[in-house]
Amino acid sequence: MSQIDDARLLGDMIAAAIAAGDVIVAARRAGLSVEKKADQSPVTDADRAAEVLIAERMAAAAPSIPMIGEEGVSEGRVPKLDGSFFLVDPLDGTREFVKGGNDFTVNIGLIRDGRPALGVIFVPASGKLFAAIVGEGAWRTEVADGASGPRRAMRVRPAPHGPITVVASRSHRTPETDAFIRRFDVGEIISRGSSLKFCALAEGKADLYPRMGTTMQWDTAAGEAILVAAGGAVAQLDGTPLFYGHGPAPGPDAFRNPWFVATGGTVLALVG
Repeated sequence: MSQIDDARLLGDMIAAAIAAGDVIVAARRAGLSVEKKADQSPVTDADRAAEVLIAERMAAAAPSIPMIGEEGVSEGRVPKLDGSFFLVDPLDGTREFVKGGNDFTVNIGLIRDGRPALGVIFVPASGKLFAAIVGEGAWRTEVADGASGPRRAMRVRPAPHGPITVVASRSHRTPETDAFIRRFDVGEIISRGSSLKFCALAEGKADLYPRMGTTMQWDTAAGEAILVAAGGAVAQLDGTPLFYGHGPAPGPDAFRNPWFVATGGTVLALVG
């Protein structure tokens, strides 16, 4: 796609994310119906309604590009992938959402050649929106009453000479993650839910996000696009990039990520 096409498509992704956020907020106000999926993770009517809306919007905007959505995959709907595709988590941070917290997001990423190319993360509770085109840059804004404020460019901060700031999962910290963190001179650990951990790095508010635990490709695609566009990096523990696409495992596990480390600045040089 050309630069102009990417800008148009990103605009369509942003509009879909904001509309999905409206659906999610309305569902919370009306009272949630919460179920358990096969993996025992929670799913609500807000998750499903938001994914349906996003699927309709993206099909209208780019009918030739298939969409992989978390809820669709959990129900066995996996389209054939032979090129670019959207990766969507309609409500990232469902546990936080169900508990009444605000660290939940709408994530829409575009994958091209196995790598994130465009990304949008919208925070319905606050109106914060993060977006990026890899190779062009990342930016943030705030949405209120359907209108977006000024765009502010984002850039990761240089790796500090002294203690670093680590951002870690609020609900999914593992002993392996904690052991990895202990390898560094850490001044502060920030607890964040959903894909906002990537945004903390992209905004220059943190330096390192290690994830030694289960994540899926729809959890990371939009966040990785935003972080990379802001000058950061994401890699597996052996230094190779994450792959996005249908893996060898059957069913939903085909989209499971390996453990990874996300960094801002030059911290990645310290990881190996």
